[in-house]
Amino acid sequence: MRISGITIPDNKHLSFGLTSVYGIGRTRALEILSELKIDAYTKPADITPEMENALREKVESFTIEGELRRKISSDIKRLKDIGSYRGSRHQKRLPARGQRTKTNARTLKGVKKTMGSGRRKLEKT
Repeated sequence: MRISGITIPDNKHLSFGLTSVYGIGRTRALEILSELKIDAYTKPADITPEMENALREKVESFTIEGELRRKISSDIKRLKDIGSYRGSRHQKRLPARGQRTKTNARTLKGVKKTMGSGRRKLEKT
């Protein structure tokens, strides 16, 4: 089963398989399935073509995949252009939502870089 260019895995339940589409998480997947009255634990191979078309239409009514990625990157670019604090945090590759950076933020900052040569040896006088 393909939805907006993404193949939904046949071996996973629909509630988990739909999360492979960028912009659809677990909560939204469950909302969509309950709205269409499809069991969340059904596998993609077990649904009828009518259900598949209804599911495809419902998923594509949301902002997903490339369109969502473009929107997010344009929002970040706008923040950088207007010179906001959040934009400057994005430029410096630091957390933009108020998290501490003294000890954490390894995901954004990358691998720890040691400053200096570590322990200094005492010289005899």
